[in-house]
Amino acid sequence: MKTFRKTKITVLDKLVLEHLVNEYVADERKEKGFGVCSAFEKGQEFILENPGMPEGFCSWAWADIHREVIAVMTGADFPWVKQEGLAVVCCTDAFRPVVFKIERV
Repeated sequence: MKTFRKTKITVLDKLVLEHLVNEYVADERKEKGFGVCSAFEKGQEFILENPGMPEGFCSWAWADIHREVIAVMTGADFPWVKQEGLAVVCCTDAFRPVVFKIERV
């Protein structure tokens, strides 16, 4: 049985890739406003004691980052990241991604 370590998810950044929005998003959608993701706030934190999706977390973003959350919770380290027990990942919204830091605490 896997041991899950307490883990924190922090929202590092929220982006809008304007050049992609301008080229690919329908004009009527852009007219209604197509800014940064409204599901999260920069600096927002989620503490996990188990591998379930935290309350209030976007289910689409959770599907994108869940693999790395589980890896960090079960002791994985990523050799390209300076700090052990840390991952930096983003959701796969091509127009307005949200960047997350996942760290064992």
